[in-house]
Amino acid sequence: MGKAKRKSGQPAPNTVTPLLAPLQALQNLISQLNDQGVIIGGIAASLLGAPRFTVDLDAVVILDFADIPSLLKMASAQGIEPRISAAEAFARTNRVLLLRHVSGEIDIDLSLGMLPFEIEMVARGITVDVGPVRLRLPTPEDLIILKAVAHRPKDLEDVKAIAESNPNLDKERIRFWVDQFGEALDLPALWDTISPLL
Repeated sequence: MGKAKRKSGQPAPNTVTPLLAPLQALQNLISQLNDQGVIIGGIAASLLGAPRFTVDLDAVVILDFADIPSLLKMASAQGIEPRISAAEAFARTNRVLLLRHVSGEIDIDLSLGMLPFEIEMVARGITVDVGPVRLRLPTPEDLIILKAVAHRPKDLEDVKAIAESNPNLDKERIRFWVDQFGEALDLPALWDTISPLL
């Protein structure tokens, strides 16, 4: 597992600082799952690319449906509760737990990974120190792949920023998975959209 550190005394980006307590709680939960998860979304994009505004947290964890009740108990111990009444049933249908860090009033979407790419992404995760918090993130390449699949305007901006901050990207890995997802999603031009941003 790789590790990236911020320079001693360097403050966390302003977009991250208000989220430190919820981030610590989410990271604690991932640690309790034997690091079988990574934090993605705007936070990861801010840390691996360029700081940007975000109001919620997203993560992917590798977890069987049978373990959802145990996960919810562990989350509750971290001050994280379901934000809908039928959270477990919703997760079984949609593979995402809709949670909320109660004291921080921050929503958390916890995706239950199962795809080969998701399993690989979690196994390849890196750690980044943000102030007092050590977060588990995907590699820049894997975050770009996630952003490519979403391919909304803000995701494409994130791809460009991540590429600019990480000049030694493994572009062959990115192209392999972008092509795989492009074929599966019937988006044959997906790589042609992403490649100029790299």
